[in-house]
Amino acid sequence: MKKLAASAFVLSLLSSAAFAADPVKIGFLSTFSGPAGQLGQELLDGFNLALEENGKTIGGRPVEVIQGDDQAKPDVGRQAADKMIERDKVQIITGVNFSNVMLAVAKPVLDAGAFIISSNAGPSQYAGAQCHPHFFAASFQNDTASEAMGVYLQKKGVKKMYLLAPNYPAGKDFLAGFKRFYKGQIVGEVYTTFGQLDYAAEIAQVRAANPDGVYFFYPGGMGINFVKQYNQAGLKATIPLYGPSFSLDQTVLPAIGDAAVGAFASAFWAESFDNPASKKFVAAFEAKYKRIPSPNAADAYDTARLIDAAAKSIGGKIEDKAAFRKALETVKFDSVRGKFAFNTNHYPIQDFYLTEIVKDAKGRPVMAVREKIDSDHKDAYVDKCKMAN
Repeated sequence: MKKLAASAFVLSLLSSAAFAADPVKIGFLSTFSGPAGQLGQELLDGFNLALEENGKTIGGRPVEVIQGDDQAKPDVGRQAADKMIERDKVQIITGVNFSNVMLAVAKPVLDAGAFIISSNAGPSQYAGAQCHPHFFAASFQNDTASEAMGVYLQKKGVKKMYLLAPNYPAGKDFLAGFKRFYKGQIVGEVYTTFGQLDYAAEIAQVRAANPDGVYFFYPGGMGINFVKQYNQAGLKATIPLYGPSFSLDQTVLPAIGDAAVGAFASAFWAESFDNPASKKFVAAFEAKYKRIPSPNAADAYDTARLIDAAAKSIGGKIEDKAAFRKALETVKFDSVRGKFAFNTNHYPIQDFYLTEIVKDAKGRPVMAVREKIDSDHKDAYVDKCKMAN
């Protein structure tokens, strides 16, 4: 019996050692080409920085990152995700930037038993009725940044607003969030073609409507062109621009330049945050990549650290899916946001701030925090989530 017990113990040690040597496989699917290509690169750079700081390990195990370009197209994203699951045998998919892509890839990935831990896209569908035990958004729920700006402008007493966004799921979520808390008059609500780069007609309509402000959501190249054209039309001085940070952050500010100065953005994180984790992240990111990080990069950095902390808490054994899920739900780590917690639908509860675009000491446009808008903000869909055990 002693020999049998000793043999079993040795086999257990050998099995654990072999298990620990197996890499954690993560599929990083994002947009790396076209006008929105910078968004995917920003996410990947933040994610890789966290991995490098951690010795390129997750939960004490080596990590293999398989990169895919969705080209901001749902069908391309679906094909890339299928390859990651079937050929590469990834255990986690992250990096998806656009919600239309996320909605195309999420179901097949989840049906295959893998985890999605979103570092950006936060569609309303998976916050509510379609919530899933293996779907986590480490970033935000799409509506929430816009809800925060709606709260702010409502308190400020702004009477008339004009709304603009691309015609795709996140665009609709963002404007729905704004209207949920802003009760003034909406004098225009326009959904433009996804990827549109010429906004002359829309800007002429804004001028004719003469609102007290414009709330817009245009990420990537869309945002660069819209803000520059809005400024060239001479409207910035008379009709202020308001947006979520994703339309006025470091993914677009270097290209927009002075045209963005004076605009306002709602944000859950900004490069000026004064907490140890954020200051360390900003310094390390700028030293490595020679630019200021955006909330995209901060999200992805937090995502990698969250995955690592959850995996470490279960000895790296993410193959135990029930244990990994529970670890993700209760994970504690030093977030660049200062604090981090998931709600019951696996979307974060977080604070939001008003930021203003100003120039820093080097003349670069940055988001300067002006005031806190809301604390422990929860998304509007959590009550519709009946999470399976």
